[in-house]
Amino acid sequence: MRKILIVAALGLGMALSLAACHDKQAAVTQQVATVQKPTSANDIPGWQAYLSQVVQDNMQGVSASSPYVYFVPAGSDPTAVAERQRQLEQVQGVVARTVLPGNMLAFGGPDSALTAKMIEDSFMGAAAGSFKGVTVLFIGDKADDAAVQKAVAPTSATYKFVQM
Repeated sequence: MRKILIVAALGLGMALSLAACHDKQAAVTQQVATVQKPTSANDIPGWQAYLSQVVQDNMQGVSASSPYVYFVPAGSDPTAVAERQRQLEQVQGVVARTVLPGNMLAFGGPDSALTAKMIEDSFMGAAAGSFKGVTVLFIGDKADDAAVQKAVAPTSATYKFVQM
């Protein structure tokens, strides 16, 4: 009986040490998988991967499995301007209809000022308290944070800011 207890204790100790090694390896793998912020505003796939990573890292408190993520393109060429206008109209429609609690609206792009402007314009007509239980994530520059926070505040949304 005593030998069985010793063998069981050794087996348990080995299992725990293997589990600890696995946890350390998973943490290292997760750190390696982190996507870096692209250096070019024209690297659309890179930006989308970067923003997706930031959104996934900030899903605490969100119960919906897929957030509403808006990539705001940079640039003043007609294509970028038209894309931002389409997105603005889409987001204004979403804001007007409201979003169910537990969801997230995430915004980001290469030009923080353009992203901030879109959020401000989108939430301009939002009803007070209409986003209670909804998270709004702004991925941008600290200089634009206060204006976006002010635009979102009347809706009672949970506001999160991530510095690019």
